[in-house]
Amino acid sequence: MYPCLWIYTAILFFTGLVWAGPRDVLSGLARIVLTEDALITDYILVSGPGPALVNSALVTAISILVLRASREPLNGMSLVVIGLMSGFSLFGKNPVNIWPILLGSWLYAKSRKEPFGKYAATGLMATALAPVVSYIALDNGWGTPASGVLVGVLIGFIMPPLSAYTYKVQNGMNLYNIGFACGLVAFILVPLMSSMGADPTTYYRWATGYDHIFAPMLAALCLLLILAGLFFCKRPVWAAWAGYRRLLQTSGRAPSDYLRMFGAAPVLINTGVNGLIGMTFILAGGGELNGPTIGGILTIMGFSAFGKHAFNIIPVMGGVFLGSLVMHWSLNDPAVQLACLFCTTLAPVSGYFGWPYGVLAGFIHSSVVLYTGSPVAGMNLYNNGFSGGLVAIVLYATIVAIARHRKPVIQDQDYFDPLEHDEPLVPPDPQQLTEEDDT
Repeated sequence: MYPCLWIYTAILFFTGLVWAGPRDVLSGLARIVLTEDALITDYILVSGPGPALVNSALVTAISILVLRASREPLNGMSLVVIGLMSGFSLFGKNPVNIWPILLGSWLYAKSRKEPFGKYAATGLMATALAPVVSYIALDNGWGTPASGVLVGVLIGFIMPPLSAYTYKVQNGMNLYNIGFACGLVAFILVPLMSSMGADPTTYYRWATGYDHIFAPMLAALCLLLILAGLFFCKRPVWAAWAGYRRLLQTSGRAPSDYLRMFGAAPVLINTGVNGLIGMTFILAGGGELNGPTIGGILTIMGFSAFGKHAFNIIPVMGGVFLGSLVMHWSLNDPAVQLACLFCTTLAPVSGYFGWPYGVLAGFIHSSVVLYTGSPVAGMNLYNNGFSGGLVAIVLYATIVAIARHRKPVIQDQDYFDPLEHDEPLVPPDPQQLTEEDDT
């Protein structure tokens, strides 16, 4: 899978370079780095498609190198990280503002005397709070670059223990657990900064008019993934398709590592199918393909290796569509378009309790998410993860107590240890088994 990830990164890089040219790419990257990145800051609008794609390639390459350097075994969560980092580097993350948070996670691992690989994925996903680093470092008259780095290191240091706790609270029903944890941190940081004289504001930089360019590119990528899963994974076509059909029967409740459970072929098929579903929802609803929406589609594609499939995301997305019919907002509003994509964080609700509850979860989430970003001034890029966590906590308790009386409980073994799960099992000694039977 690592060669495939590098090919994907190279496609992003050279597409952006051909699109804009080296000089325009460099000047565009400078504008991206020097921009305060609060939601919604579309890098395609800030600097153009070429520099935005190159920025995505650079952040993706950094993510791959961090995972390799940490000796993290490739699993479903690794693909989630790549999808998140490549997607959100189109609207909020850049090669500069992610490093302080990564440093903080590395320092946490050192303080615990544990390998960084255990926290590498968490550190990368914690860069959801990268806009905090950019705001403090770039805000004239308030913050400084040194204070921005310091706050970023602090965020990276506290995120591993906090995310481990919030993971238990949500009982695996919110796939964007880090987003929920980052939302809690942002709810503390933003009032603190405001009390000290800062004035963070929410942005609405939203590019339009790129559907005719990005739709064919994205569709080609999805079809290529489906064909790769069917024909290029050294498995018969019928076996790859059968694996995908088995994948569709899972609930998606975290942790659901599809790469380990089913292998690469069904995961690639699932990734391509989910990407086409996300793109169809955006275009059919009159939305735009730009940095944020493509980032949302890439996030869905990343989580196709860890919990999302067609049967558990469509009901939740349908709930958002249903909300557009009865509520005072439109499906083509920018925030609602993002909600339509990122609401799939609640896919386990649909997969575990049934599709009607998935529709209910999407319906509620579509309104909750519109109000959770303002108190934190857009500083948490995973705002849908935070609102999804709130909805998951309320719905889980209500459904279990009133409707279904089914109580999935997160157990210690759900926090898989890479060493424990990836080392080959040693077959038992037949002679030892005989001696134990005699005893």
